[in-house]
Amino acid sequence: MEHRLNLLNRSSLILTGIVDVIRFDLNEVLLETDNGMLTVKGADLHVSRLSLEKGEVDIGGTIDALSYSDAPSFDKKAGGLFGRIFA
Repeated sequence: MEHRLNLLNRSSLILTGIVDVIRFDLNEVLLETDNGMLTVKGADLHVSRLSLEKGEVDIGGTIDALSYSDAPSFDKKAGGLFGRIFA
């Protein structure tokens, strides 16, 4: 799946190539993409559209930073982050 992002005026972010939404709150969204983990930081963030079948996510709010990490994807069967730490 092709990974793309389209940021408009730091207030609307359209993403493709999304595997999973790991967590989100008003200040941070953590996404698993085909190219690694993606952290979106900002204020008043909200996921306005989510289609994991198509791998698409739309995020609104004030977007301050986008950061990629090559950290391995979260293993839900291992209990997430704590399951990997204490395994």
